[in-house]
Amino acid sequence: MPVMVASDLDRTLIYSAAALALTMPDARAPRLLCVEVHESRPLSYMTETAAQLLADLGDAAVFVPTTTRTRKQYQRINLPGPPPPYAICANGGHLLVDGVSDPDWHAAVTARLADECAPLAEVQAHLAAFADPVWLRKQRIAEDLFAYLVVERELLPEEWVKELAVWAENRGWTVSLQGRKVYAVPKPLTKSAAVREVARRAGAELTLAAGDSLLDADLLLAADRGWRPGHGELADAAWTAPRITALPERGVLAGERILREFLKGAREK
Repeated sequence: MPVMVASDLDRTLIYSAAALALTMPDARAPRLLCVEVHESRPLSYMTETAAQLLADLGDAAVFVPTTTRTRKQYQRINLPGPPPPYAICANGGHLLVDGVSDPDWHAAVTARLADECAPLAEVQAHLAAFADPVWLRKQRIAEDLFAYLVVERELLPEEWVKELAVWAENRGWTVSLQGRKVYAVPKPLTKSAAVREVARRAGAELTLAAGDSLLDADLLLAADRGWRPGHGELADAAWTAPRITALPERGVLAGERILREFLKGAREK
């Protein structure tokens, strides 16, 4: 029975230039490998050490990238190692099998959202009405499933995010602040549900997971063992739970540590 590793990507295993600026060590800075290019510009990185660890992990476990990114955004990433047979995009809205979205899974997800929470149009209208142009840079809809804002983080009032979270909670949605993005995501749209489905299909006996944001909490709780880095929403809230290890490492060095833990867990199984 294989071991399955389900990991968030951004600010967990891969890092944008902005994220590197926040967490890159000055002393003995690690060598970096570019793993994403967008509009002819390098966009995301991991350390060369992490790249080798990830390649090794592909031979020891079923590696499942598990991201809030859209399918198009995910497919820009070129990760080391064998192509993952499964990937989870749009926070669980799309389950990719050999790079292709499973239509039955997506149909089941959209039906669940229609039954259990307020419609996307209502949330989109609220964001458009109450987001301040002073700090708002972009408003986006992802895969017709959820919404997010790109903001100037230093100008974004903390109280605005808290008020949005309360408003969303009453409508069956959750709010997450990650870097320069404010996400509004339906509560039934979860990474954990998709991970459980992949574990069933893969016949996985052991599931390992990692993530840094509020949207990763359910993923970590669904795993047999989980890790979170020393940065991000979960670290800021000092969030922990049984079987979850809070790592002291931040940034790209946390990415390396997480991959070492994944490999150790897979090989000890």
